[in-house]
Amino acid sequence: MRKRDMDYSIMFTTLILVCIGVVMVFSASFYYAQQKFGDSYYFFKRQGIWAIMGLGGMVFMSKFDYHRLRKFSWLFLIGSFALLILVLIVGVPINNAKRWLQIGPLSLQPSEVAKISLIVFLADYLSKDKKRPTQFIKGVIPTLAIMGGLAALIMEQPNMSTAMVVGMIGFAMLFLAGAKMWHLIGLVSMGVVGAVVLINKAEYRLERILAFQDPWSDPRGKGYQPIQSLYSLGSGGWFGMGLGASRQKFLYLPYRETDYIFAIIGEEIGFIGSIIVILIFFTLIWRGIKVAITAPDLFGTLLASGIISMIGIQTIINIAVVTNSMPPTGVPLPFISYGGSSLFLFMSSIGVVLNISKYSKAG
Repeated sequence: MRKRDMDYSIMFTTLILVCIGVVMVFSASFYYAQQKFGDSYYFFKRQGIWAIMGLGGMVFMSKFDYHRLRKFSWLFLIGSFALLILVLIVGVPINNAKRWLQIGPLSLQPSEVAKISLIVFLADYLSKDKKRPTQFIKGVIPTLAIMGGLAALIMEQPNMSTAMVVGMIGFAMLFLAGAKMWHLIGLVSMGVVGAVVLINKAEYRLERILAFQDPWSDPRGKGYQPIQSLYSLGSGGWFGMGLGASRQKFLYLPYRETDYIFAIIGEEIGFIGSIIVILIFFTLIWRGIKVAITAPDLFGTLLASGIISMIGIQTIINIAVVTNSMPPTGVPLPFISYGGSSLFLFMSSIGVVLNISKYSKAG
């Protein structure tokens, strides 16, 4: 199979987003880092190290023939289940949740590994037989079982938002593989019912829904976070207060360097800057879709589609939460939010898309 040049627009947009992320992580976190660790550069240095490691992962995967990932699909999946069980046993508890494994000076979030493993496994499983996605017993049920198993373990952390993302990725890949519409409608119905049950099962989740509907009904409680996020966005105006000039990062806005970093972006570089960031994401997703469409085989199409779907889903959810367009969830903004293992895996995943682009059928 004749190779082409990789899609450099995907590489450049990814690197631009990573650079924006490293700068904004420093801007959003330096005050808190000084107060917490006595080092203003604490988060900046760690994010920078992971960005360099992520660059290495992206370069390696861009040269690694994506067809060879088929051999490891089951291994990745079993490893993900093992990590998700392990984190429940020996994970580091943070904010009443066990989501991280401490490995020396580094930490790993197994749920991030699970998302990538699910994509590789489903791309392999659904592409082996083109009729499989249309079959309820051989296609939908196994997909639902694997997806549900991963989501259930992630829910035990607890981490409903990431479990929802896992479900959305599985649904997207089934849809793109050609699953029957009535099967998909059934899955959506099951997902909605499940979400309602889980929300009502935990009081804090229900409180988040109520806070989303009217944050000012509890401005110092559940409504505090969305209100502070809106204050941050509103303060930026058209062109922002200037890089580093955010006021909300001075411990007013929670999770400013992670889940709510887009609010700091809006405050410092304004509406225009925020739109530019969104357009960069749009360009990356658009080029990724083109790679998926022009991939030489169904495995490549589903693999690229799954990766781009994951990026698109998380981007939409994160921005929707920050703008109070949906209830608060803990979904980071790809390439930009602070989080080492997440950044490394996202960049390595883009390396896979770059490798697929080398085999595309059209320029």
